[in-house]
Amino acid sequence: METLIVLVIAVALVGWLAWYGRRNARRRLDDAREEAQRWYERLGGQTMNLMADPDDVAARQALVDAGERYTAAGAQLDRATTTRQYALAGETAVEGLHYVRAAREAMGLQPGPDVPALSGQSRAGAVRERLDVDVEGKHYTASPTPGPGTSHYYPGGMVAGRPVPGGWYSEPWWRTALVAGAWGFGSMMIFNALIMPGITAGAIEGAYADGYADGSGNGGAGDGGGEAGDGGDMGGDFGGDFGDMGGF
Repeated sequence: METLIVLVIAVALVGWLAWYGRRNARRRLDDAREEAQRWYERLGGQTMNLMADPDDVAARQALVDAGERYTAAGAQLDRATTTRQYALAGETAVEGLHYVRAAREAMGLQPGPDVPALSGQSRAGAVRERLDVDVEGKHYTASPTPGPGTSHYYPGGMVAGRPVPGGWYSEPWWRTALVAGAWGFGSMMIFNALIMPGITAGAIEGAYADGYADGSGNGGAGDGGGEAGDGGDMGGDFGGDFGDMGGF
């Protein structure tokens, strides 16, 4: 009789634990969806409320980039079924908000409320001084401020294992590596000519910039290690900032 009672209690306990686990998983999923939806709606509202001067190329380009992130985040939300997928949708929306802030800067407006840092953003650093180089007969510029010749904004981050600092550029030469996940020869030439000298000269500042400059002579093995390490930072860096911004 005692054995039967113990067995019944054990079965009931297992059933309760399974129910409790499912309930918590559902709650975490619902919370993740609401958090991502909140950033997505905020991006949509801010993007639609801004209208750049037709002659302001930098502001218009930043708003185009923000709109692309809004569309991408919406598609991610539609497909998301896990907390991680909702977090990625939220991060895409937050990235779009960085472009909105850049557009406001180009328009001479206050940037608005802070938004969470993107994964790898602090490690990639930011452009602090204007940089100009010529690569294969073409001129490339990086600047901390927007202008007629620097109309493409990038919030900063690790692209295929290498730091692309936040700032304004003459063209988005990093985009191929961002989409393909690997650097082509042309993009690498621009990176080596524009970014590496800026890091060495102090025109590009950031926590990762100093370490990257120190270890840049280690070759491909060092680069691969850095890229692998960044994967762990994606969830941690963004997750912490994501939660801290709950007041908005």
